[in-house]
Amino acid sequence: MPVTDHRQASPLRPLPRAFADSVASLHRVAESIVAPARKPDNEIALAVTPGGFGTPEFEFAGALHQVRVEGAELVHRIDADERRAPLTTLTEAAAAVADLLPPDTGLDDVPLDIDAVAVKALADCYALGADVLSELGDEASPEDEATPPRLWPEHFDIAIELGSEAGGRRANYGFSPGDADHAEPYLYVGPWSAEVSGDLWQASGFKGAELTYAELLGAADQRATALDFLKTRRDALANDKEIK
Repeated sequence: MPVTDHRQASPLRPLPRAFADSVASLHRVAESIVAPARKPDNEIALAVTPGGFGTPEFEFAGALHQVRVEGAELVHRIDADERRAPLTTLTEAAAAVADLLPPDTGLDDVPLDIDAVAVKALADCYALGADVLSELGDEASPEDEATPPRLWPEHFDIAIELGSEAGGRRANYGFSPGDADHAEPYLYVGPWSAEVSGDLWQASGFKGAELTYAELLGAADQRATALDFLKTRRDALANDKEIK
């Protein structure tokens, strides 16, 4: 597997009050605009981009495209040109990518509640997640069949898969911006089939492990703490530690 250039992400900071509402609105943008704009159709996986998230670069109609969220704007790059639209409503934002969206895309004029500081906080979470997950994947053996970090619009988390499925050791490793069981972002490890128990596996809402945002904020070295969390669980799965 090729070695990734691990770049130092900005340190995580206390979340702004607008974070949860902004994440909910950005999740709508990801599902309704950014992912559907990616070509070929049905390729929905997104990626971390500078200042936010977006599609990988793709070719369409003889040009190179990328659709991404940057701050409080939707950006559509076509070769060397850019179209920008404010993230005020789905309908208004979609004007920047109208030529890419399928005709049945459900859009509305409900206001999007997006704060630029909250977008930066989310971008920092994704950047840290992409960094540590890339390193985890780079260290994997061919037998682990590690996937690259992908940002999935359905759950809005960035994750990789790693480990032998036949051996019952495959798991999802990821960074979520929060969900129904978690008010704040968190790192997680979710084994596919291994029945885990013990101190390493104390997640809320699923069978696995989690590292909370508060724990990351309190760490002297956030990146090292995140990596240690992921690698400790990876090694436990590989070595049958705390697995029934």
